[in-house]
Amino acid sequence: MADEFQHRALNLNDKTKIIFIAMSKLLFYFRRHAVKYVLEKGHTPISQFGIFDYFVTDSVDRDLVRRGNNNLIRISDELWVLGSISDGVLAEIKLVKEMGKPIRYFRVVDSKDIKEIPKEEVEFEDDLGKFANEL
Repeated sequence: MADEFQHRALNLNDKTKIIFIAMSKLLFYFRRHAVKYVLEKGHTPISQFGIFDYFVTDSVDRDLVRRGNNNLIRISDELWVLGSISDGVLAEIKLVKEMGKPIRYFRVVDSKDIKEIPKEEVEFEDDLGKFANEL
């Protein structure tokens, strides 16, 4: 009888929530910590910055990345927003709301810790605070 291939990954098939991590480019440095946080919460993270880096180092049309990003949001179960709301993050929030998926908000504390907050405590970049009612 031939040997049968074995690997521990073959036994780790439990379904977990897929969490799309929405973050401003201001937190680009924090991208790996965000992924670690979601993994430690028992979920599977998807991060635009993990897959596309920062617009594939600007080597492709940004709309190609945005379309890919939107498709990743479609396959996600939830959106977790870390840090302040940029225009791109606000667009992701709007898309997820249209899909009726849950959204959770988090603050990054002292560049190392993550704390869940109510949407009323979310901070906005630039003049985007005028769209707070869209959260």
